[in-house]
Parts: sequence; C-alpha cells; structure tokens
Amino acid sequence: MLLGRVIGTVVSCVVYEGLESVPMLLVQPLTKHQQPEGRPIVCADCTRMAGPGELIYYEGGREAALALDPWFVPVDHAIVGIVDRVHLPPVPELGEEGQGP
Repeated sequence: MLLGRVIGTVVSCVVYEGLESVPMLLVQPLTKHQQPEGRPIVCADCTRMAGPGELIYYEGGREAALALDPWFVPVDHAIVGIVDRVHLPPVPELGEEGQGP
C-alpha cells in the first residue's frame, strides 16, 4: 500500500459505467516520512469518505481495479483507507561503517 495526501477533487464530464457514484480525488504521493514524492495522481475513492487534506493509503494497478464494486473498472489508483496516524520506530545511530550498533 502507498501513502498519500488528498489535495483536491476531480470533476469528470463523462463517467464510465460502474464509476457513477465513486468520487475521484487528486492525491499527492508521499514517502513514509510524509514528504511529497513525484507528481499528483487521480484516485478513485473506495471509502467514499476521504476529503482534501486527509492522509490516505492507496493501491495501484490491478489491485485498484479490484478494490471497487463492480470489479475491474478502468482505474489506475484507488484509495482504500484513511490513515489516522503514522508511527515510525526510531532509527539507531549509524556506526563507522554505516551500520547500526
């Protein structure tokens, strides 16, 4: 799963059959440290609850197409959850050779 932040909404003029009630959101992909990574992408919102400013996780490719009902609608990315918090364990200080203690 991939981490991202919703930065906007997308309004489409023509909607593919099966995607009529699925919100499309503009998402900025993030690193695990929540830093922007790459260009924004459009994600179908499987949760139907995500909104601008929220931290989310999403899938791409075949997994994205399987996340929606009906299956195999033509989407490249799909939001599958909203993230409450990210906890990263502390990284041990690096020794002389770049390895931990």
